[in-house]
This record gives sequence, C-alpha cells and structure tokens, in this order.
Amino acid sequence: MQSGTGFWSVLGSVVASLFGVQSHKNYERDFTKGTFISFAVIGVILVVLFVVTLFMFVKWYTGYSA
Repeated sequence: MQSGTGFWSVLGSVVASLFGVQSHKNYERDFTKGTFISFAVIGVILVVLFVVTLFMFVKWYTGYSA
C-alpha cells in the first residue's frame, strides 16, 4: 500500500462508504493511491461482522435458543 492508504485510512474509508458519507477528496485518494484488494478484504470482513452481530442481537432479543 502506498502513502495515505494505510490500514486505518482504508478502514475509515470503508466505514464511511458503508454509511454513504465518503468525502470526494477521500474518494479520489482511494482510487488513485489505494489497491482494490485492501478495500475489498476489509469491506467483506466488516460486512460479515455486521451480519453476525445483527444475527446475534436478534437471537438475544427474541430469546431464541437452539
């Protein structure tokens, strides 16, 4: 990864994109300096974590136990 696209920068960009609040400046930085694989891997991990967390919350809230 090049300068400006370290782990925390990529994580921040992915989180902002998931919420739809990515700034145009960061959007341009990501496409000029970032690598697709770094954004894709972190994006997939965050989406999986979100789905698992949501599933666990609903299971807890409804009191369902298998």
